[in-house]
Amino acid sequence: MPAKIYRPAKNAMQSGKAKTTHWVLEFEPEKPRAIDPVLGYTSSGDMKQQVKLTFETREAAEAYAQRKGIDYLVIEPKEPTRKNVSYSDNFRYNRQQPWTH
Repeated sequence: MPAKIYRPAKNAMQSGKAKTTHWVLEFEPEKPRAIDPVLGYTSSGDMKQQVKLTFETREAAEAYAQRKGIDYLVIEPKEPTRKNVSYSDNFRYNRQQPWTH
């Protein structure tokens, strides 16, 4: 069963970067999820789908996968681009964008 190793992205609802420095090893689903016809619950017989292992470094996650014989795919993190924005630029004489309100 293949697994993916990735570094989680920052939560869009928070400004902090907690839980974005560690690496996660997560298994891909072997079986598709099924909807129970009576109750409508979504279920799966795949128990490895619930497992998420966290590691301090990418190398530690790769070493674990190699030691256990797990096929894995590493997804490189995409670093965010930061814009340097100044509040005083809103009131500049030679402003690039027109004033909207």
